[in-house]
Amino acid sequence: MRVHELAKELGTTSKDLLLKLKERHIEAKNHMASLDEDVVKLFLEEKAAVRGQASVKVFVKEKKAAEKKDAHAAVKKPEAYHPALEPAAAGKKEEALAAYGPAFEEQQAAPVKVLKPLEVSVPITIKDLAVKLQIKPGDLIKYLIIKFKLFANINQSLSEDIVEEMLKEYGYEFVRPPSLEEAAIGTYEKIPENLLKPRSPIVTFMGHVDHGKTSLLDAIRRTKVVDSEHGGITQHIGAYEVKLPKGSITFLDTPGHEAFTAMRARGATVTDIVVLVVAADDGVMPQTIEALDHAKAAGVPIIVAMNKIDKPQVDIDKLKRQLNELGLVPEDWGGKTITVGVSAKTGAGIDTLMEMILLEAEILELKGVYDREATGVVIEAKLSKGRGPVATILVQSGTLKVGDFVIAGYQSGRIRAMTNDLRQSVQQAGPSEPVEITGLSGVPEAGEKFYVVTDEKKARQIIEKKQEEFRRQRLEPGSKRTHLHLEDLYRQIKEGRVRELNIILKADVQGSIEAIEDSLQKIGTSEVKITVMHKAAGLINTSDVVLAAASNAIIIGFHVEPDDMSRQMAQKEGIDIRTYRVIYEIVNDMKAALEGMLAPRIKKTFVGRAEVRKVFELSKSGVVAGSIVRKGKILRSSTVVLVRNGQPVFEGKIAALKRFKDDVRDVQEGFECGISLAGFDDIKEGDFIDAFELESIARKL
Repeated sequence: MRVHELAKELGTTSKDLLLKLKERHIEAKNHMASLDEDVVKLFLEEKAAVRGQASVKVFVKEKKAAEKKDAHAAVKKPEAYHPALEPAAAGKKEEALAAYGPAFEEQQAAPVKVLKPLEVSVPITIKDLAVKLQIKPGDLIKYLIIKFKLFANINQSLSEDIVEEMLKEYGYEFVRPPSLEEAAIGTYEKIPENLLKPRSPIVTFMGHVDHGKTSLLDAIRRTKVVDSEHGGITQHIGAYEVKLPKGSITFLDTPGHEAFTAMRARGATVTDIVVLVVAADDGVMPQTIEALDHAKAAGVPIIVAMNKIDKPQVDIDKLKRQLNELGLVPEDWGGKTITVGVSAKTGAGIDTLMEMILLEAEILELKGVYDREATGVVIEAKLSKGRGPVATILVQSGTLKVGDFVIAGYQSGRIRAMTNDLRQSVQQAGPSEPVEITGLSGVPEAGEKFYVVTDEKKARQIIEKKQEEFRRQRLEPGSKRTHLHLEDLYRQIKEGRVRELNIILKADVQGSIEAIEDSLQKIGTSEVKITVMHKAAGLINTSDVVLAAASNAIIIGFHVEPDDMSRQMAQKEGIDIRTYRVIYEIVNDMKAALEGMLAPRIKKTFVGRAEVRKVFELSKSGVVAGSIVRKGKILRSSTVVLVRNGQPVFEGKIAALKRFKDDVRDVQEGFECGISLAGFDDIKEGDFIDAFELESIARKL
């Protein structure tokens, strides 16, 4: 029996059943997974037992009511009545407890102390907290001294963890009040089940360049998207709705998996299903693997579309073997991955692909709210000459109407006009519908969330607060370090915030990657699991940084360095990049981080880059690299890395730095100089010398 069939039998969703299976360490990857007969029998028996317990609880409730009415009873029955307590059933007490044990024990348990919810804005002073609790400030001060050994006055501000502990002591549960944004869109409110209605699935096409993603979408939509784009490569992010007899599907056509993950990094979880497009003639390519890792990181179902099956001499079995090696075992091979052969040129297999997408959506039981103010995500935005700021948005919840006042990122405005993907004017759009809107005050960023606000005064307050927060973050660059760093790992594990350590692994050769991955898999603990989300040979690039930002991962480089753009992006996003020359140093650092004994971190700050223009062999000084400083500056005291064809060849110190015949302490950008490396003479024309300053940073607990 498959997961979705058992879920239907149990009266629950496939998603909930998969979570229960995971809790019991029963492997089931998706709703199409087959379950053993023993597992099915176990869940069906549990369902029957739960029904039996429920009937006992009803019987107990009715019996209690009867006892209260019988005021003249000579002997009052026990408050938690159970058939096993009756004298007549005394002989069968063991059987009754065996059958109804959980229900009986639940009723006999001591009553749990119920905490009343109390909204408190933190930080808060002792005086203000005392007013909220309606007690004397002196009592709170005494409690702080006894419990926390904290001597404070009534104007002392208290942190969240202390407030939470104090509220528990006085019978209250700490509730953080909703922010202005949350209050405006009601995200903190629980949506009643009766308001949820089925919605269309949102699908993203991903894959290698020129494997036919846009051509396939073009064949589905019966329009010429590719013809209007330069070179047949997608130049923008588009959102299109396709209506079918059995339902609608919304497609996101992205320029690559980096854009898909960049939206996730901004908190925009848009996609329900990913279609991985692989050309049957080319097979699995490096970017196919990257796209797959990005899709896996998002945790969404994956359907493989094997494109270009119309070409001669296409080996589908070879392609399926490649997919099998990546963990995408096709269904006809006994796996869980849906694979469909398609041709964007002839249209073959497209109907089957649509059927599979709708089947997957049906299993996911996608639902949305229609009757409320709209919220969603900005897919793309631009400045149009005739219409001003124009944004393509995807509604995720509620119904968006012309005339609504919208906040999107740091921009706001009233919607003047709204058009669908066919350039038709529409008056409203519901969940999973993409539309283009005009009327915003500026151009929002792709991936920003938007929502409708009924009160314009409140909307202005929200915008002002967001802009103030943005200015504060710009003034305090270190204040926005929210991503995981090895220094913080042990503390976050103890606080229960980290259950899985995500790693992106890059190395110079494939053999090193396999050796490092095997070593890392052996050092996971019961508290944290180490997962290699993406691995590849080559330099650390911006795609790796984007994936790390979206998945809260650490980047490890072995004999490779990040390029300039990825280094800058990592610094801006607060991503931890660690480069190593020896494998056991990686393992030792990971072990130390898990045990909370990590040595001080050595931070490498990029100082400058010089290009080797000419190599001189001198009798006294050895080999001297005649160079020009292309970026930053070169310091005599710097640690340097010699880079050849994108790969680091040597790391060490500068033996001598000269301008003409003079020794100098530094050489600025644009000037020529002579550089000798300590203990290394194999320098060639065209090499680059990158200079770094090393800084020891103590681990923070």
